[in-house]
Amino acid sequence: MENLSTARVEWRISDRPEPYETAVQAMESRVEAIRDGAAAELVWLLEHPPLYTAGTSADPRDLLLPDRFPVHRTGRGGQYTYHGPGQRVAYVMLDLKRRGEDVRQFVTDLEEWVIRSLAQFNVRGERREGRVGIWVDRGGGREDKIAAIGVRVRRWVTFHGIAVNVEPDLSHFEGIVPCGIGAEKLGVTSLVDLGLPVTMTDLDNALMATFGEVFG
Repeated sequence: MENLSTARVEWRISDRPEPYETAVQAMESRVEAIRDGAAAELVWLLEHPPLYTAGTSADPRDLLLPDRFPVHRTGRGGQYTYHGPGQRVAYVMLDLKRRGEDVRQFVTDLEEWVIRSLAQFNVRGERREGRVGIWVDRGGGREDKIAAIGVRVRRWVTFHGIAVNVEPDLSHFEGIVPCGIGAEKLGVTSLVDLGLPVTMTDLDNALMATFGEVFG
C-alpha cells in the first residue's frame, strides 16, 4: 500500500483487492479521526473482490442473481452497485465543515472530477438528469455508464465516493440492475471496452492530476 500526501489531503493506493467490510471499518475510523481533527482528509484508491453493494434506496427486485457474489448492505446513497477487479474505487473522506457544508455541491464536484479525469483519455463523460453516475454516448441512442457515485456524510465528513470502470468483467454487472440503469439502450462500459488501453495506474494519475482542479 502506497501513501502520498499533499498539504491538505492524503492519498492512499492499495496494491491488492481490499475486503469490503475491512475497507468500510477503515473508513469509519478515519472519518471519526478527521471529524476530531486527529487526521488529514484522505482519498483512498483501491479495488475490491467481486461483490454487490446495496445502497439506502436499493430495491430487492433489482438483485437479479442474489447468489452470484456476496451482497453488502451499506449506508451510502443509491441503489445496487457492483465492485470488482478492474474497477477503480475512490473513497473520498473530506471535511465539508472546511469546504462549505454543501452536500449537493460535493456530489457535483465528484461528478466533475470523474468527467475531467476521463477527459485525460479523450473520453467525454456526461451527467444525465434523473440518472446517477457518469455516462458515455455510444451513438444510435445508446448510452453506457462508466462511473458510479454513492456518498455518505457523517457530521460533515464524507465517505464512500466513486467507482470508475477501467477493465472489469462487464458480465458481472448482469447480476443486478445497476444504479440508474433499467431502460433499453442503457448499459455499462469501461475504458478498455471503449477501445482505450488504459491501466489502473493511468487512471490513478489522472485522478490525482485533476483532483486539485475541482477540490482545491
